Parts: sequence; structure tokens; C-alpha cells
Amino acid sequence: MNLMLFRHLWGVGESWEHVFPEFRQEGYAGIEVGLPPEDQAGRFRDLIAAHGLHYIAQIFTGGNGTAEHAASFRRQLERAASFSPRLVVCHSGSDAFSPEQAEQFFREAVRIETTVGVPVAHETHRGRILFHPRITAKMLEAVEGIKLCCDFSHWVCVCERLVHDQVDIIRQCARRAIHLHARVGYEQGPQVPDPTAPEYQPHVEAHEQWWDIVWDAQAEAGMETSTLTPEFGPPPYQHTLPHTNVPVAQLRSICNWQARRQAERFAQRFR
Repeated sequence: MNLMLFRHLWGVGESWEHVFPEFRQEGYAGIEVGLPPEDQAGRFRDLIAAHGLHYIAQIFTGGNGTAEHAASFRRQLERAASFSPRLVVCHSGSDAFSPEQAEQFFREAVRIETTVGVPVAHETHRGRILFHPRITAKMLEAVEGIKLCCDFSHWVCVCERLVHDQVDIIRQCARRAIHLHARVGYEQGPQVPDPTAPEYQPHVEAHEQWWDIVWDAQAEAGMETSTLTPEFGPPPYQHTLPHTNVPVAQLRSICNWQARRQAERFAQRFR
């Protein structure tokens, strides 16, 4: 199994023409970002192709109730398919859905995914159906076709603890995981201020234990390639100094540090 690193464009202010070749030189195999505006779609396609980059598309369902969320899922997924993405990451449904609504949404989403023919990774994300480990476990048991983008930083924030007591659910998720968001959360938020700081090493190492579980499950399932995005975000996700809005750490350096660290760990694990 090999590892492909993807770079998100969250908080990136420079033009695609400027950053795409730089990200390629930094070792990223592709870009993960939401669908480009209609009037920029051709430019985006051309630049991705010119720099030999893969694409992971992000989509975000919306509306009132399951029918509207499912309809928005279909619209966005069909548009995403026109870019031939490696996969699609979806922020799916709402944490306000009842278990019956959540199951209904996922059954329809899996049906649509099969029709469109693009793999969809539903993200374990706050505010969405899969915001909590127990709810995620129930959905995986109820709907066989759900695939996941595992971002365990959200669960650490929601549960207000490192979720070692949920490792059986993490193993369950690992068997459905097709993508990782390698952000590190802590008890009071989804993103530590700086993962290189010694005070946050227990949090980094805890997340790495969970990512190892995912990688091992993917290898056991015969996956040839695993994908990972070091998805640390800009302010207000990122901490800032009071009264200044100055970030406490350099976002690009953090993302690159995480990408290098996980690439080295992966290489050691699967050499």
C-alpha cells in the first residue's frame, strides 16, 4: 500500500497558478477543495491537469429535512463527477436528524452514489449526522454502503476527551474508511494551536494510534493506495493572539509538518 498526500485550499489566499506548482513540489499528489465556481471550472480543470494533480472534491448537503439534503447531495455529486475526482468528501445531513431521518438520508445517498459512480466519503464532522462515535456506529450498522472520511479531531472535541474508550468504534470506522483528515483535536476544540508543541504531543500520538488502525484495516482489505489530507485550518479555526487576530503558528508550516510526519510513519509501517 502507498500513501497519497492531498493539500487543502482552506485559508490559501494565493492564486491556483501560484500554489499548485508549489504544493506539487512539496510532495502533495493532489488538491482537496470544494467545487470551483462555474465560471472558473475550466481554469481549475486545466491547472489540475497541467500540474499532474489529483482532485478530491468536497460537497456540503443542505436544506430542510432529508429530501432536500438528499437532493442537494445529488446535484453536487453529479457536478463533482464532471471533474473526475479521485473521491468526494461529503459533509452529510444534520446532527438534528432523528435516527430514522439519518438512516433514510444515507440509504438515499448510497443509492445516488451507486448511480453516479463516484466514491463518496461521508465525513465524521461536527454539525452533521456523523458528529458522534455512537451515532456513527449505528449508521454503519444500519446502512452497509456508507464509506467514511475519518476526522477524529471532531469526536475529541464533541466528547471532550481523547476517545480511546471508543476504539472499537474506530475499528468499525476503519473498515469503511477511504480517506483521512489528519487534523489533531483536543478536549476543548477540533484543532490544537500547534501540533509541534510538546504540550500537545499526547494528542498527536493518540490520533496517530487511530490513523494506524485505519491504515491497517485498509491494508488488510487490499487497498493499494491510502489518501490523507493534513487539514489544519485558518482563523477562526486556528488560534490567534488576543486583540491582534495574528495566528499563533504558521498554517502552511503546520500542514507540511503533519504531511511529512505521517508520510514517514506510513513508510516505516508498510516498508
